[in-house]
This record gives sequence, C-alpha cells and structure tokens, in this order.
Amino acid sequence: MSLELSADQKTLRREIVAFARRELGPGAGERDREASFSRELWQACGRMSLPGLCVAEEHGGLGLSPIDTAVALEALGYGCEDGGLVFAICAHLLACVVPIARHGRDEQRAHYLPGLVDGRLIAVNGMTETESGSDAFAMSTTARPVPGGFILEGRKTFSSNGPVADLALVYAATDRAKGFAGGVTAFLVDTDSPGFSSGQRFSKMGLRSCAIGELVLEGVFVPEGRVLGGVGGGGAIFAESMNWERALLAASHVGTMERLLETAVGYARSRRSAGKAIGKYQAVAHKLADMRIRLEAARLMVWQAAGKLESARDASLYASMVKLAVSESLVESAMATVQVLGGYGIMTEYGVERVLRDAMASTIYSGTSEIQRNIVARWLGL
Repeated sequence: MSLELSADQKTLRREIVAFARRELGPGAGERDREASFSRELWQACGRMSLPGLCVAEEHGGLGLSPIDTAVALEALGYGCEDGGLVFAICAHLLACVVPIARHGRDEQRAHYLPGLVDGRLIAVNGMTETESGSDAFAMSTTARPVPGGFILEGRKTFSSNGPVADLALVYAATDRAKGFAGGVTAFLVDTDSPGFSSGQRFSKMGLRSCAIGELVLEGVFVPEGRVLGGVGGGGAIFAESMNWERALLAASHVGTMERLLETAVGYARSRRSAGKAIGKYQAVAHKLADMRIRLEAARLMVWQAAGKLESARDASLYASMVKLAVSESLVESAMATVQVLGGYGIMTEYGVERVLRDAMASTIYSGTSEIQRNIVARWLGL
C-alpha cells in the first residue's frame, strides 16, 4: 500500500495543521491544569467541519472517505497540542456522528447532523456502565416501551463529553432474552429532556480538557422517532462505531507520535554532553530510531484499517489490531521522549509530560489492550 498523499490530501493536511497550530495549541497547558473544556475552540473546529469530517456535504460535512478522514485526524493530532480537545472531537465524530450518518433516518440526519458538524452541538456516547465496563452484554440501562416511545432508566459512566453534551447516543436493553445481538437499542436523547442529567464529573490524569462524567436517566421519555437504526439494532451499531473509533482515533495518535519524534530529534541534535550532541550516543540514537520505526508502522496499520471500515468482513480484526498496536506505541514514544529530554521532559512548560499522561489513557478507552487481544485471538479461532 502506498502512503504517498494525493494533492488534495496534502492540502487537507496542510490546512488542518496550520489551523490547529494557530487556534488550538495556545493555552493548552493552562486548559490541562484547570481541566477546562473550551466551547469556543470547539466552535472553531466546527468552522473547519472537523466534528463532521466524513459526514456528507449535504449535511454540512466534508464527505471524506475513511482514509481521507485518517489523514485529517493525523494532521489534527500532529498540529494540536491539546490532546484532550483532539480526543473530544474524535469521540464525538467516531462514536456518535458516524452512527447517525450511517444509520439515521433522513429526518434524524437532517435534524442533528448540521449542528453536530458545525460546532453548535456536542455529542456523547452512552454505553459504559459502572458494573459492566467493557462487558456491554451486562448493561443494566433499560428502555421500556410506552405509547409513542420508550422510557429510559439507568446510569452511564466514563462518558467523554458527557458534562458538556447537547445530544446523547444512549444504548439500552429492550429485550434481555435476545442479549446484546438483537436485545439492545440505540436512542438519540436530547440532554435537556426531563429526567436526564449529567451526574458526577470526573477528574482524571490526562486528557483533562475533555470533560468526562456520568449520564443519569430517570424516567426519560424518548419518542419512537429517536430510535436509531431500529429496535434491537443497537448492538450492531455500537460494534461498527467501535471499529471506526478504534481505527481512526489511532490516526490522531500517529500525528502525535510524529510531533514527539520531531521534538526528541530536535533536542538530541542541540543538547550537548561531553563535547558532542547527545544524539551521537547510541543510547539516545536507538530510542529515536525505534520511535521512527513505530511511527511508520503505525501509519501503515491505520491506513490499512481505515480501508476496511466501510465494507470489509474483517474490519473489526484490523480495528482491534491497530488500536492495540498504535496505543501502546504512543505510550512507548511518549516515554522515550521524556527520557531523551531528561529533566526538561518532566517539566510542565515543555508539554511532553502532558502527552505522556494523555497517552496512558489510549490503552484503556475504546476497549482496553486486553480486550483487543481477546478480539484478535477470537479471529485466530482461539
């Protein structure tokens, strides 16, 4: 597979990198310290259609293919030093907007997508629960049918964008006898609905500018017209959305890994010890060589997984492999950069320790590394 960008892809990358450096990077350290989410920056991203990269142009998006979306998100990860904001955009786009764009009725797409694309609306995915965690089969949130719709009861946790969201894509059990495949339904829930609240807001180690918290549903009425993909179709929608999230979140990690490599190489060339640049010492040079190898391998894996997303039977295998490999490579490259910079690497003003803290979460969200290994093992017939 050739990784040579087309002229249009080069323009897309160049424009997003320039935008991210100009408008999203300044103040990233302060937002991290204060754990503050910026609605203004979100709206700026909306003016670039970043929250809706792969949404059809008729709904305000750019209509990008999965591979072009990977190029765009890699550019965002490279140009934007606010890892929390990058993650918030990806969680919104890949776990919420993509399911609506791919499975929504015409009325649902027309009603929600323009605002989700242009920055007026923020979406949250409501799947994870305190007791079930990565075991979606054990969810306790229920949807009871009533005339004209459903009544939702339950509580979701670790919901990225939850405290600031306008729309929640909530998964609830509608027929426990059918299990996850056929017994779970996806609902589009406006967060100002009676009985809906954002619950507790969490403080976390990294990605601190992405707000995360609970979603509380206490007798929330959802009209029939806000069922996404039909009653019982939620399991398939969620599984597909996880393929998109795992594959394309990794694209933003590739961009971050490239930025880390440039930082580490620049420092290794300029920092001198015993009369020569530290990059001349094998202990340092080998770390940098490994970072370059991880970067190139990660980019190839992302493009391969992205190319599988729309129709390939084994899309979930490649999504899990790329999520596992790239998230762990990101942590390794972030740690290596801290080590190359030495004392400067752990100083907050240099921003490298922030990238390391952000990177640690990548092996947990969207399914832990252990879950991804389980999925790959199942594809091996184990």
